[in-house]
Amino acid sequence: MANTFISRTKASVGNSPTTVYTVPASTTSVVIGFNIANRTASTVTADVFINKSNVSYDDVYIVKDLEIPTGTLYDFNAGNKIILEDGDLIQVTASTSSAVDVIVSILEQT
Repeated sequence: MANTFISRTKASVGNSPTTVYTVPASTTSVVIGFNIANRTASTVTADVFINKSNVSYDDVYIVKDLEIPTGTLYDFNAGNKIILEDGDLIQVTASTSSAVDVIVSILEQT
């Protein structure tokens, strides 16, 4: 089983769901870091959602309506791990257009 550390980024995420990461086929992924930075001049909110590819599991929010003050970074996954499976998506939405930048650190196991 091969392990690979990767990082995925999305700049200027706005008010429509944006896919930040999709788990590749035949892969299990471990989210080991997740940062959201507010790039606007006022406080915004952000949602982070896991869209499960397996229809027998529920899609869930990791965080909902997270308030991020202007010019700050929020690391909401500090010390925790989230396991994702083949085809799962991480999606982010912000309260206004072009509001947040996102960095996700992941360990992929194939």
